Amino acid sequence: MMEHARWDEYLIAEHELIERCMAVLRENLEKLDDLSHDSLKMKRAIDFLLEFGDKIHNTKEEKFLFPLMQVRGVPVEGGPLGVMIMEHEAERNLLREMSMKVAGLAAASFEDVVDFKGDGLEYLTIRAEHIWKENDILYPMGRKILSDGDNESLLAEFVKINIETYGENAWQKFSQMATEVEKGGEGRKKLIESLSYEQLDAIMEAMPFEVTFVDAEDTVAYFNRLDKEKLFPRTRSVIGRRVEKCHPEKSVDVVGRIVGGFKDKTLDKAEFWIDFKGDKILIRYFPVYNDLGKYMGVLEVTQAIGELQKLTGQKRLLD
Repeated sequence: MMEHARWDEYLIAEHELIERCMAVLRENLEKLDDLSHDSLKMKRAIDFLLEFGDKIHNTKEEKFLFPLMQVRGVPVEGGPLGVMIMEHEAERNLLREMSMKVAGLAAASFEDVVDFKGDGLEYLTIRAEHIWKENDILYPMGRKILSDGDNESLLAEFVKINIETYGENAWQKFSQMATEVEKGGEGRKKLIESLSYEQLDAIMEAMPFEVTFVDAEDTVAYFNRLDKEKLFPRTRSVIGRRVEKCHPEKSVDVVGRIVGGFKDKTLDKAEFWIDFKGDKILIRYFPVYNDLGKYMGVLEVTQAIGELQKLTGQKRLLD
């Protein structure tokens, strides 16, 4: 549907998605004082406003609309386009600051929470006024000076950005993302709950690699491929065992440093590879955090990659 709108209708519709997530952010900023806010909703709102509002919506304006309006006679320096670009930069900087701080709000000082809320309210004020200026002043100005050919060119570029970032059904995905922001964690929970235990178990067992999960208390909580041949055999007795008891003594210190790096977020992965049973084995460790950045454990992924190392050229799906 959006592909057939005029360029200004297209951007105004995107403004409406942005405003929906701004409302979620505002609601939760106002709840910060008594700590009744939903941290997950707030984080997702910030992520959407940064990833969609800035990197997709603002990019369309800065790369295509504003330069075309400049060619048609609207100045950048000392004119409305310069103001719009300056406000985009202010919005971007505030969102980046908030994105870095939102996960740590639960443990933040009173002063840091006040600063965070101040940044959020400042962003909302700038963005709300910015949307009004564009909808009521800049876009009507553009309609007067841009031709039908310009309209087609802009729409083609807008659609191209959407497809490059989110595929053919990008607009539906953007709308769904905004809905997920409004719902908080309900959407993903429902997605997982739509699977039966049998389906979820079968998916984990079908994975072509071995997965072990060590929880936040450093104890083994799960491993897959229970009844299948494994590179490194494990039995049910490993569940509940401390991670340091699962490795040779000489490697315990290394494991401890990796886990410590995941907990304090100085590491985002660790990788090793060895020759074993005539194959090349890749062993990777990844930290697991919840949506608020709280450490939940370590995921160990082990895979035989000898055959993968032999791949050359391409083999397409229909070859």
